[in-house]
Amino acid sequence: MAKQKKITQARIIDIYMDEVVQLGEKPESIASFLASHNFDEEDFYTHFENFEKLDKTIFSILIETSIATLAESGEFLSFSKKDKLLSLYYTLFENLNLNRDFALICIKSYGISLDTITLFSGLKEQFIAFMNSLGLETLSLNIDTLETIQKKSINEGAWVQLLLTIKFWMTDDSNDCEKTDIFIEKSINTGVELLNTKSLNNIIDLGKFLYTEKFKS
Repeated sequence: MAKQKKITQARIIDIYMDEVVQLGEKPESIASFLASHNFDEEDFYTHFENFEKLDKTIFSILIETSIATLAESGEFLSFSKKDKLLSLYYTLFENLNLNRDFALICIKSYGISLDTITLFSGLKEQFIAFMNSLGLETLSLNIDTLETIQKKSINEGAWVQLLLTIKFWMTDDSNDCEKTDIFIEKSINTGVELLNTKSLNNIIDLGKFLYTEKFKS
């Protein structure tokens, strides 16, 4: 079989994602992946140093595409800060759902923690940039026991919240991941509530939902 012409980054991504889903795991090596599809090494290494870089790029593209989709909407600019953040979440997780089989296999191959995950470095960079664009401000709570919380970065807190949502989504077996949509709404409402008022209503609501879905036997 003749070698294929030089291929694009997008083509490599499509073929790689399809193979991961078909195999139920990542290819054993770059060499085996290239051989399976009759690629030259140059075809791959022109775009990616290794599979890790390829995986990072895919998740970065998922949020990049989500943000671009929102930017194309004429109504998006008129949304409140909370609705802009909700829109990003819903759009991102819609894209994750469209690629759910690949995403689950890939994420599980790395593991996920609340502190950091190598796989999401590009995704995090774009997410933080989006958060910065919202211009959210902290609330001065003037409560001694919350002093440490006040000093924490909104962006880092939002990033942990996104990781929690991804972790919830990974185990969501509801139809079209409807429970993840509920989790997103409640968690975003809680986050915005903390920035704007001292009410604990949304925190209690989120806690009840988490207890019912994940902890109640």
